[in-house]
Amino acid sequence: MKYLHTMVRVSNLELSLKFYRDALGLDVLRTKDVPSGRFTLVFLAAPGDTQAQVELTYNWDPETLEGGRNFGHLAYAVENIYETCERLQAHGVTVLRPPRDGYMAFVRSPDHISIELLQMGQPLPPAEPWASMPNTGHW
Repeated sequence: MKYLHTMVRVSNLELSLKFYRDALGLDVLRTKDVPSGRFTLVFLAAPGDTQAQVELTYNWDPETLEGGRNFGHLAYAVENIYETCERLQAHGVTVLRPPRDGYMAFVRSPDHISIELLQMGQPLPPAEPWASMPNTGHW
């Protein structure tokens, strides 16, 4: 058995790519438009790790996506959690659970999918503004 990917439905492909690709930093591996089914698939992965993929599924016909929190979360190990959170904020993403401990943070995609960010290796020393930043909303 081999893990292939996790599929997440998205309501706005452009906005989702700005989040997953531009802000989070995932690489687009391939895109497939399926006109007969009226949907687009975009497969992404962390740089250098194509084994763990996220499949964004965008249905061309309008639909309401609810209950993103029921999904749970995607988790990514990052080289520097503070720099990652700063990059996300620069892209307009709210850090819902700041990395006060130098180890873990949470953000959400445009469709409310929770993304857990974990520091690779040992936690970084606590640093401001993160150490005193409160939680925001839900993750």
